[in-house]
Amino acid sequence: MNIKSQKDFFSGLFYTVAGSAFAYGATNYTVGTGARMGPGYFPLLLGILLAVIGAFVMFKSLTVETQDGDKIGSWAWKPLFFIIAGNVLFGILLGGLPSIGVPAMGLIVAIFGTTLVVSLAGDTFNLKEVLILATILSIGSYGAFVLLLKLQFPVWPTFITG
Repeated sequence: MNIKSQKDFFSGLFYTVAGSAFAYGATNYTVGTGARMGPGYFPLLLGILLAVIGAFVMFKSLTVETQDGDKIGSWAWKPLFFIIAGNVLFGILLGGLPSIGVPAMGLIVAIFGTTLVVSLAGDTFNLKEVLILATILSIGSYGAFVLLLKLQFPVWPTFITG
């Protein structure tokens, strides 16, 4: 068979593999039934759905003709690095690294730090826009997670709150 769209084929393959892995991992938990769902029910269904969507996209990439074959370009290393670094930074700032003496900085600082780092992944960088976005995200996250859902995690740095 001839691949008519490389982008669709490999994205479908990724979806299928990731969905299958999540569905397989969910079988380690109690799945339950539709009426009494266990902790593995949602990840199992989501993994199956993801795998089916991936299989459909792969099938489409083998049957629907494209003009140039939708070739895959080179890796976008800069965005990949900054987005992964932003996620790692969020975890470190939110919870700290007690093993090496880094204190928990809390939700607000974690969102500001992550927004600043991830915004470097794009072609343009405007500090004013990034700070406005980080402020809106911080207010929204505080409202959703702390006020509405009543989740217990540090909001401010430990050296401020004590």
